[in-house]
Amino acid sequence: MGDVMAALARFAVRFRYIIIAAWLIAGALCIVLLPDLSSAVNTDNSSFLPASTPSEHALSLAAPFQPVNDATGTLVVLGKSKLSSNDQSEVTKLEKKIAKDNHVVSLSAQGLSKDGKATKAQVVFNVQTSSVDASPTVAAVRSTISGFGLPSGLSGYLTGQLPSAVDNQNSQAHAQKLTEDLSLAVILIMLIIVFRAALAPLIILLPAELSLQMSGHIIAGLSTHGLQVSTVTQTMLVVLMLGAGTDYGLFLAMRVREEMADGATPHVAIERAGRYVGESITASAGTVIAALLCLLLASFGLYSGLGPALALGIAIMLLAALTLIPALLGVFGRATFWPRPVRPIEREGLWARLADVVIAHPVITLILGVVFLGALGAFSAGYTSSGFGGQTTGPPGSQSANGTNVINDHYPPAVANPTSVLLVYPKSVWKDLTPVQQAENDLAKKPVFATVTGLFNANGTTISVQQLNSLYSELGPPGKLPATEPAGTPVPADQYNAYRATSQFVSPNGKTVQFYTSLAAGPPDSTAALNATPDMRTAADSVARANRAVDNGVSGLAPASYDVSTVSQNDLTKIVPVVLVVIALLLGLLLRSLVAPAYLVLTVLLSYFAALGIAVLIFGVGAGDSGLNFVLPFLLFVFLMALGEDYNILVMTRIREEAHTLPLRKAVAMAAHHTGTTVTSAGLILAATFGVAGITGATSQIKELGTAIALGVLLDTFLVRTLLVPAIVVLCGRWNWWPSKLFRQEPIEDTAGQPGTAKTSAVTRP
Repeated sequence: MGDVMAALARFAVRFRYIIIAAWLIAGALCIVLLPDLSSAVNTDNSSFLPASTPSEHALSLAAPFQPVNDATGTLVVLGKSKLSSNDQSEVTKLEKKIAKDNHVVSLSAQGLSKDGKATKAQVVFNVQTSSVDASPTVAAVRSTISGFGLPSGLSGYLTGQLPSAVDNQNSQAHAQKLTEDLSLAVILIMLIIVFRAALAPLIILLPAELSLQMSGHIIAGLSTHGLQVSTVTQTMLVVLMLGAGTDYGLFLAMRVREEMADGATPHVAIERAGRYVGESITASAGTVIAALLCLLLASFGLYSGLGPALALGIAIMLLAALTLIPALLGVFGRATFWPRPVRPIEREGLWARLADVVIAHPVITLILGVVFLGALGAFSAGYTSSGFGGQTTGPPGSQSANGTNVINDHYPPAVANPTSVLLVYPKSVWKDLTPVQQAENDLAKKPVFATVTGLFNANGTTISVQQLNSLYSELGPPGKLPATEPAGTPVPADQYNAYRATSQFVSPNGKTVQFYTSLAAGPPDSTAALNATPDMRTAADSVARANRAVDNGVSGLAPASYDVSTVSQNDLTKIVPVVLVVIALLLGLLLRSLVAPAYLVLTVLLSYFAALGIAVLIFGVGAGDSGLNFVLPFLLFVFLMALGEDYNILVMTRIREEAHTLPLRKAVAMAAHHTGTTVTSAGLILAATFGVAGITGATSQIKELGTAIALGVLLDTFLVRTLLVPAIVVLCGRWNWWPSKLFRQEPIEDTAGQPGTAKTSAVTRP
């Protein structure tokens, strides 16, 4: 493979101007012709659940109230005092105007609040929350509301599913831009410190940024063909592409500088760097891509969409590292490292001295390292999942959040963010309301539910079976009634409004009934509510069987979160062994060994549990959170296993390269000397990019994941790669290379009398 990489480097140098132009043209075409990634992001984790989950079944039952292929919103109008007849008439005119929007399928009034100060209506849109039309649609309706000219003292808000998703997407886009800008600034500063040169940081960073922009637009284009894109995909793409892309460029540039310092011309140095480092970064990227593609086995759409999206980004970045970066290095040559002179680095450095200590005391180094990481890993046993399925509303200060606050203040507790119990009857309940009343009473008696709002107290006003029967006979279906009671209607105003509000609890065909509940365990976005989901479902099933319902379900944030957490945990159990096997096989092929992959995988696995343990200490013990986000254990494992092996690959391939001409202990020392600064700088840069996401993330999900991965990368950089791996290599001796040819050849003795590795005259360092 080295010859192929060398040939590719020669090709990149020879046709450097054509390659640079081709990349610039390709980047421009992607940006101009393909959509932006932010337009494809779905902020609701529960929407990625497989169809077989109970939450999805409940959503199918709720289709009469919220069509499965459409999204909904809630129009809320609030007055400073009770809404007058004129106020209600103006609200009706506004509703009719909104209903004429091209993307509005229907608008159903849901009645006045009990205090008469607020009214709300459900708006059904023919766009999905992840559609490119979502943001313009919400903006158009809000423009209609603001431009309508409601009577003095009235305020209108558009909240609910679609508006909240759009507000969250806008907030995420702002956080995303901040993450990218800060990451670029941090990386640039660190590269300047590493190289102390003017051009080298830009030659490394600009290809990574170009690859990121191209990848984002390509992924957004693929989302129109079914690829699912989450906020995790959007943020992780930025930090992974900038972090890993910078690492690949750093590896190449440092080796080019090393070869030039040994006397090679710039173009020859690039070819030699391609031969040795090109193979390493290809193997590193291949490991990351393979690990990410294992996510295609996941049932949870967030994971199965994340894997191929990030794998595509890494593949583009690898191509840039193997072609664009060598081309740029070929153009600028020695000027890349100006004003610092290109000269050999002295052997006596920090990493050389540290390597000497590890080589001299491998047993104690290994024991101390394992004990330390093991102690941190013990705290991972305290992990519990919060598993939040999505946002309850938009970010604070947004119109969707303000509208939700109005609903919370003026409607029963369960209305704004309800956990809905759905019962399906064999025939219209309007023919016999007794089973429905009994079901509502039975649900109210279940300990898992704190309050129940339904057909008989739709807007907070109690109404009896007899009154409902009479109103149905006199007025007809509640969903067809006007907002303002017609003159001469012999029904009290409070009963009229209460009856009109029942349309949100009974389907048009009268067979499906839903009840809004609040939970005794606490808010639906709490871990306690998530854990109460089995009790909710048991209660709903019991009530359904006792009251002649033929089907039932429970929908809402807490049940969706429970299913998200369950499916995620199942994917973790299923995919982790596959990732371990795939990475071990790739390492075995690269190192021609069955021994080295085993301890390389185990050491990174140890750093994974240590990082998870630190996350438990920070967010569970320190911050007092009731649990960590459901994505954390799974994605932390995938990223650390893939990225952690990046540095092991660079170090181990360099040890193997040096071991052809040096005794093993000297090979380890020489590899540490040449790769120490490179790998440590790369690790710090990668950790910094994830750390930026941990600080600037728009959600707790991104903050926890970014922080945990940053900590894991630091542990791997400064403990696993620096201490554990060199110590194990020394202890294993020539068994590192079993059963390859290097293992079978006769060991040589170094000047200190220590056994080395095989002596060969066929392979020498250039």
